[in-house]
Amino acid sequence: MEGGDGTQPGPRKLTGELKAPTGGLGPAPSGAAPGRWRRIDIRVSELIVFLVAVVGAVALGLGISEYFGEHPYTLAYLIAYAGFRFADVLVREDFEPPPDAAGLSGSILRQLPVLLLFAAAPLERTYLYGGEVARWAQALGLLMELLGLWLALGARIQLGFFSSTPESGGSRTLVRNGLYGRIRHPIWLGEFLVVFAWTLEFGAPIAAVITLIFGAVMGRMRAAAEEAGMLAQFGDQYARYMQETECFIPGVW
Repeated sequence: MEGGDGTQPGPRKLTGELKAPTGGLGPAPSGAAPGRWRRIDIRVSELIVFLVAVVGAVALGLGISEYFGEHPYTLAYLIAYAGFRFADVLVREDFEPPPDAAGLSGSILRQLPVLLLFAAAPLERTYLYGGEVARWAQALGLLMELLGLWLALGARIQLGFFSSTPESGGSRTLVRNGLYGRIRHPIWLGEFLVVFAWTLEFGAPIAAVITLIFGAVMGRMRAAAEEAGMLAQFGDQYARYMQETECFIPGVW
């Protein structure tokens, strides 16, 4: 049989035995997740993002812009919060893009408590109390958010500045200047104030108490884990630093 150009085809090369690229049909090895469930966390994360986007689209369709016009402090809070999340990525020293989709899904799942709070506070106001929140309470919430922004972003900037001084010689330095001269975890305190302020915007005392308890427990756990690592790295230097400073609130805790 001739080829398309009129020449005789050469001898065919054997390609060898065909093998299934995905392995045998037997059960998966011990410890390996089945293929259909291996990325369930990614699917759940994508579903959460999609549902939040749908709710936001519905809210826009129902005239949320009119609501913001009547509640300028709530709008100001959301604008400041969006700016905070963006600025936090820009100034933090330990930020690295997730290496794969699993890292992205884990990052999204860690934000679930914040999403729950953002839903719980307005639901509590709407279905338990009704009416409008006093403007002074909303203004106090906005001021608390701005204080939290200043603490969290300021601490990150100071952490990067003081840890890269020429005296460090490229090695990691224990930062004890600026906000870190008074408390050991100003970033966590700032982030908590930002989130807690949302409960003031809607006058939601139940959500506020739950947020306070949850924040205290998580803050203590986060501080203990971080301080254990710092003690392992800096030893007695960090132990003395712990004796001279408070964890979150100067003179209190």
